[in-house]
Amino acid sequence: MSSFFGEINPPQRLLMGPGPINVHPRVLRAMGADMLGQFDPEMTDYMNQTMALYRRVFMTENRWTFLIDGSARAGIEAALTSLIEPGAKVLLIRSGRFGMLLGEIAERLGAEIATIDLEWGQVATLDQIEAALAEHRPAVFAAIHGDTSTTTAQPLEGVGALCRRYGALSYVDATATLGGMPVRTDEWQIDVVSAGLQKCMGGPPGSAPITISDRAAEFIFSRRKVESGIRRDDISDGTRPFIRSNYFDLAMVMDYWSEKRLNHHTEATSMLYAARECARLVLEEGLENRFARHVAAGKAMSEGLRGLGLTLYGQDAYRMSNVTGVYIPEGIDGERVRARMRDEYQIEIGTAFGPLVGKIWRLGAMGYNAEQHKVRLTLAALKAVLESEA
Repeated sequence: MSSFFGEINPPQRLLMGPGPINVHPRVLRAMGADMLGQFDPEMTDYMNQTMALYRRVFMTENRWTFLIDGSARAGIEAALTSLIEPGAKVLLIRSGRFGMLLGEIAERLGAEIATIDLEWGQVATLDQIEAALAEHRPAVFAAIHGDTSTTTAQPLEGVGALCRRYGALSYVDATATLGGMPVRTDEWQIDVVSAGLQKCMGGPPGSAPITISDRAAEFIFSRRKVESGIRRDDISDGTRPFIRSNYFDLAMVMDYWSEKRLNHHTEATSMLYAARECARLVLEEGLENRFARHVAAGKAMSEGLRGLGLTLYGQDAYRMSNVTGVYIPEGIDGERVRARMRDEYQIEIGTAFGPLVGKIWRLGAMGYNAEQHKVRLTLAALKAVLESEA
């Protein structure tokens, strides 16, 4: 018996939802490269190259720019676990599914949570953020840059400076925007930014790029766990609560990625190859060119949907360039349309979360799929299905 279930042979679908998206062929080829020992000089050189590449992608000079092994949520959890001490106050913007996720993680960490609660799809102004910082004086401020649940991008210019003025560390989840929209880490003075590969970066889920300011790194290192009660020069005296996770302890992961190469985990080698190639593709294209390509694809999607007589969800001023929300027409079964798009045309579009379930579809055009011909194929298929459903 050669196999029990048979060889994996997935259908060749065009993934035009909110992510994951189709992986660039060069990334798939990179993932097929052979394994290396974790501390082989070739392997550590690839790690160093990856750090250098992602500094440019994140638009930062941060020394501490590397990968967390795991999906984008692993990056979120590593950041929050390492920044939030038990009982610390955390200020969150909650205006969509993923802002709520930040709160759920912070709650598990024992944080005292303060929120800027907005209607789904709205953004917080600088005045609102400053007022909340002044009122609550949080230790950490956290926000989503682009929330795919609402297809809305939160403006971040000036946010990091406000957080520093009020003594808060700042964290931003850029999972859905890195590589497709500007993530100006240094210009915005954001302390920690994490992301993923499976959206605008054009890679598979499973690796979470992250960048950490020196200011945040100093705080994270102050939370090192004292091993076996023996104090070393590079470990704190335990006066701060130590980071409660081992796997997501950024102080330990940073030691692994530093010149010390202190063993923490076995690096996900194939995912490192993928992340490295994703960044190479982004930088070969050029950041500004890539951002412009996503804007053009998003505009084509928005205009095409309006051309079909559909109504877009959200505000044009704050719409993500890579994911577009559109209202499901009255009398149309949204899930039936999605199923027909998938079964008849091999094209996937997204459903929705929370209060938007059954009300909108979410259509993506990002990474390898932020191309005019792929947008046109998607719109043509949607037009055909809607006409036959009417």
